[in-house]
Amino acid sequence: MAEQIKKIHIGPAKCAVDLGDGSERGEYVNQDYILHTLGRPHRAINLMYCYYPLDKEWPGRISEVMKDADVSFQWDYPYDDYFPYKGGLNGNTEGEPFTFMRDVRRHGQDVCLTLTIDPNVSDDHLIAIAKDLRTFGRVMLRINHEATGDWFSFTKRTTCQGVADFYVHFHKILKEHAPNVSTILCAGVYDPNSGEIEKEKEFKEAILTTDTWSIDKYISLHWGWPFDVAERGGNSHSRAYPDDVFNSAKQSFERFKYLNGGTAKPMVMSELNADGDVVGPYEQAEIITEFCNMVKNEKAEWLSGFTLYQFRDRGRLGLEIEDPNNPDVGIPQPEMAAYKEIIHDDYFKPVITEKEEAQFPVKLRWGGAEDSEGISIPLHFDCNPTFCEITFEEDLNLMMEINGKWFYKSPKAKTIDFMSAFYEKPLTCECDLTLKIFAPPASGENDPAQGEDWDINYYSTINKMPNIRIRFEPTELKKK
Repeated sequence: MAEQIKKIHIGPAKCAVDLGDGSERGEYVNQDYILHTLGRPHRAINLMYCYYPLDKEWPGRISEVMKDADVSFQWDYPYDDYFPYKGGLNGNTEGEPFTFMRDVRRHGQDVCLTLTIDPNVSDDHLIAIAKDLRTFGRVMLRINHEATGDWFSFTKRTTCQGVADFYVHFHKILKEHAPNVSTILCAGVYDPNSGEIEKEKEFKEAILTTDTWSIDKYISLHWGWPFDVAERGGNSHSRAYPDDVFNSAKQSFERFKYLNGGTAKPMVMSELNADGDVVGPYEQAEIITEFCNMVKNEKAEWLSGFTLYQFRDRGRLGLEIEDPNNPDVGIPQPEMAAYKEIIHDDYFKPVITEKEEAQFPVKLRWGGAEDSEGISIPLHFDCNPTFCEITFEEDLNLMMEINGKWFYKSPKAKTIDFMSAFYEKPLTCECDLTLKIFAPPASGENDPAQGEDWDINYYSTINKMPNIRIRFEPTELKKK
């Protein structure tokens, strides 16, 4: 068996799936729970934070600092009601979002950090943020998203042109101090009446400068939550249809591409969902399925990925609703099963290819969810197993896949039980499977001592073959 192991490479899906985890509407859910629930890692996990260090209320979360304020809209506070970014100038990387970023990366996913920032901060603040992110690999940074709107605090502190100029300026600082970070511009959407992107003139340079283009587009949304109830005839909610949103995203991409001289860049939808407050739980599941079927059936190569907003929500905009009695408990919605089926479709899964044969000790490279090298181990099954587990003597941090289901092994864990991979997909006959193993960084951060490419690649070595135990009968059989 050891002689048959091969190097493998994980690369991009036709359309990547990312997941929002925590926001003004819900708390962060740990990656172990999400992995067990959905059965596979995402390309990236989107974390939503704000940075307003010049305000007297900082660094408190504004809705907690001003909990007695007379507020009738989510964004009526002095600054955005996201979790406070605890790094930056005079901050540190011991708290949020860095604890969650480490959790995301050790589970084989990239970090997508949404960060709203006061555009009046000095370059010292921006350089400090860039340095914060340097050790976290291929970070995607979404700066001041929905930038052509008027609800976020940063839009009220400067002009529209000022917001756009700030984006370009921060992008250039990142390229100098954290070249591992790529930027996502989430600004206007294509307007069919004008034939242009909203506020296209102001954001032209940002469109040309950014690494990735993006729009936020909900198929239905109750933006008045939690201050009112969405009822028919109300004016704090809306609904569209999957084809409306699909076409709007495609037209936006085409316009971005035109403005960029005909050259395409990656295009993503950074927030996508249907709000159950508007369409109810059953149609919510149908709508997201219909949208993803459109992406798949058209083979929409222009769409690099989308982010489902979000895993657990205090309202009805998540795969789970947060239990009002206990925020640590989620109540799965019908959309959960639909979304799980979507992300296990080959169109939305990363592509794993076999390379040359390998032998122990073997060195693995983790570059990120779309560019990493691991190993595969062939396994033979006489039938559906009764026991299937793996034991390591080494303190390794690993992501492993077998029979379509992914498992995490922390450095402290020795034995991982693979049997849950056969509960939903039992084997019906004798067959061969491969166990795939990758090694993201155990600390969640890259190591500057590892070489010139340390900020985008992390290296680990597996020195010896693990013990794999497969049995097809109970330890003790029933009496005849």
